[in-house]
Amino acid sequence: MTDTPTELRAFTRVAIDLPVEVQQGGSVWHQRLIDISLGGAATDQPDLWDAQYNEPFTLLVHTGAAEPLELYAYLQHVESGRLGFKVEHVDRENIAPLRRLLAAHMPNPDVLDAELRHIEESDDD
Repeated sequence: MTDTPTELRAFTRVAIDLPVEVQQGGSVWHQRLIDISLGGAATDQPDLWDAQYNEPFTLLVHTGAAEPLELYAYLQHVESGRLGFKVEHVDRENIAPLRRLLAAHMPNPDVLDAELRHIEESDDD
């Protein structure tokens, strides 16, 4: 992934190593999560990667909870064995688990609260 200055990112990424299933149509790739934020995620790249880059993906992050965290995303870049996804949609059922996951790994929970307020304000527009 390209070294992007933190100040250019809309959301803080946190490094978390968890299993993730990347799904597209009938295809499923078993990968590892590298990092995640309210707006995106990065995973490792599987050896056999034959996805349709312009089609949406579903990411199922296995956090240890009964149900995986489900995110809907588009692939933004493939670089140095990493896949970068932009999260397009988080269902209401998944925003609380995503928040808990991020809060458990962020050094400053106030930053996460500010980012969540930013999303809520954007939704009101």
